[in-house]
Amino acid sequence: MEKCADVVVVGSGVIGSAVAYNILKRGASVLMIEAKTIGCGASSACDGFVILQSKSPGPHLTMALASEVLYRTLSEELAYDIGYRHCGGMVVIEREAELEAMRIFMSKQKDLGLDVSLIDGDEARSIEPALAKHIVGATVSSRDAQVNPLHLVNGFITAGKRLGLRIRKQTKATGFLIENGAVKGVRCGDERLYADNVVVCNSIGAPELFSQIGYDLPIKPRRGQLAITEPVNPLIHRVMLCARYIAAKYHPELLEDSSDESVRLGVGMALEQTESGGLLIGATREFVGENRSTTIAGIRAVTQHAARIVPALNEIRIVRTFAGLRPYTPDGRAFMGAVPGYRGLYIAAGHEGDGIAYTPITGKSIAELVVDGKTEADLAPFAIDRKIEKH
Repeated sequence: MEKCADVVVVGSGVIGSAVAYNILKRGASVLMIEAKTIGCGASSACDGFVILQSKSPGPHLTMALASEVLYRTLSEELAYDIGYRHCGGMVVIEREAELEAMRIFMSKQKDLGLDVSLIDGDEARSIEPALAKHIVGATVSSRDAQVNPLHLVNGFITAGKRLGLRIRKQTKATGFLIENGAVKGVRCGDERLYADNVVVCNSIGAPELFSQIGYDLPIKPRRGQLAITEPVNPLIHRVMLCARYIAAKYHPELLEDSSDESVRLGVGMALEQTESGGLLIGATREFVGENRSTTIAGIRAVTQHAARIVPALNEIRIVRTFAGLRPYTPDGRAFMGAVPGYRGLYIAAGHEGDGIAYTPITGKSIAELVVDGKTEADLAPFAIDRKIEKH
C-alpha cells in the first residue's frame, strides 16, 4: 500500500484547516479531504466572535485565553488578512435578576486571568450609545475580538498550500482503515486513502464515522439562524452578546416563566458590525436535525430580540438571512485528542459556539499531539472517552 500523506485531515472548516496548517508547519505531509466544498459547514454560517466572556470558568476559558494570544499575530504568521480586529466585547444585561448571576460568573473568570469588568447601564450607554435605555448593566472585556471566519479558513488553506497541503473536495470519508489496532487511513466509498494518522474534524459527520468503531459520539446539529443588514455608519464598537445566553446556560430557572417566542427558539443575541458596515445579527439555537433552512419565526425572533437591545436596528434593512448547523455536545465541551484503542486516530470536533475562539489553540494542540506525541495544552477535559454530564 502507498501512503497518500503522513496525515489525512477530514473536514475543511476553521478547525480542519487550522489542524492541517499546524501539522504541515511541523514537517509532516497532509491530505485534506472534504465531502463538499472548502469551509462550507458551520464555518460558513456563523459569527466571527473571539469572545472570552461567554466561556465558563475552567477548561473552556483556559483554552480560549491561550487561543486569543495566538490570534494576535496570526494574520502576520499566515501572511493573510483574516479580518482580525481587537475591538473588545460586551455582554449586555437586561434584567436585574441577571446581574447577580453575571457578577458570580465574572468573578470566577477574573480568578483565571480574564480582564473583565461589570458596569452599570449608564456607563454601558456611554461607551455604546446605541444601547436601549432599559439596559441595567453589562460586562466588558478588552480581550474580546472578532475575525472573519471565511477569511480565517482561507488564510490557513493558503498558508498550508505554501507548505505542500493537498486537498480533495467532493471526497467523503465513509470509514476507517484499521490494522492491528491502528488506523491506517480512511475509506471514501470504494477508494482507500492510506496514512499513518487521521484527524477527524468534520463535526456533523463525525458520529457516523465513529459509530463504525464502537463510539457513540454525542454530537448533534443545532441550527443557528442569522440575519445581515445593509451597510451603515458605525453603530456599535465592539462585539456584543446578551446575558440571557449565559443565564440560559448556567441559570435556566431565570427564564422559566418567559412567554417570549425567542426564548422558545433558544435565541441569545450575538451582534457584530463587519468591516463593510453590515451588522450580523444572531442567533437561534434549535434542534431540527440537519435542516439548514431559515424560518419566518426564527428570523423574526432574532431581529426583534436584537432591536430591543439596540433600537436603531428597527430602522436598518435586512438584506440577507441564512442558517447553519453547529455541533452541540451535552456538556458543552468539544472532543479533542487521541482516540483510545486506535493508534493514529485523533479528533477535533464538536466545538459549537467555541469553534472560532478555539481555532488557533486547537490547531496547535492537535498538531503537537500528532507530530510530537504530546501537547502543552491540557486536553483531558475534552477527551472522547470522558464521562459526560449535561451542563
